[in-house]
Amino acid sequence: MLLPDYWLTRPSVPFDEATRNVFDELLNTNLRSGECPTIQYTLPYPKWQFLCYLADHHNIAMHGSGNPNIALFEPRQANDLNEFGNQKAIYAASDGLWAMFFAVVDRERVNSITNACVSLADAAGALQGPYYVFSVSQSALPNKPWRTGSVYLLPRDTFITQPPMPFGPYQVHFAQVASFEPVQPLAKLTVTPKDFPFLSEIRGHADERLAEYATALETGAPWPKDL
Repeated sequence: MLLPDYWLTRPSVPFDEATRNVFDELLNTNLRSGECPTIQYTLPYPKWQFLCYLADHHNIAMHGSGNPNIALFEPRQANDLNEFGNQKAIYAASDGLWAMFFAVVDRERVNSITNACVSLADAAGALQGPYYVFSVSQSALPNKPWRTGSVYLLPRDTFITQPPMPFGPYQVHFAQVASFEPVQPLAKLTVTPKDFPFLSEIRGHADERLAEYATALETGAPWPKDL
């Protein structure tokens, strides 16, 4: 692995043509129903696998939220240390697993979060990853600040992708996308903390040192040590 060991890799599970067909059928059934239906998920595959497949193979972005009743997403001014992430926009993920993090973390019970989802491209354009980091306020972590949430499926037509940045001989590609126009969701999937495969690997950080963690994520440095 090219990144420090606090970066996580997507779980590896069997995937075949039959699984692809079942996922496509479930998606198409819900898209036909209209009105942003809640997907009735009874498949024997983990929900994260379904969401990752949709994000990887369909023109769909993902937005995780604790609000199950969003009928229209509208641009709002963000508060982020990164320039791309600090605009008046609708932010979403091009990775289904990353979106789940935002659905299952109870933002009212944590002061801050720091997280990332990236892939690395070599000189030939071959991608490695995706790689993930998930962290919440260290003070909140013992209280397990998790919740049931929703991952919204959004049409990706109006979204732009965060520009890549150099990382040694590689280019870092980010899974963050943004739309500057209102977006009506296509469907939503209810997820619980137990659906999130990295729940036990969510890290903790000191809120007052967010800039240090952001620098570590951007430069490939070790996770900042406790002072």
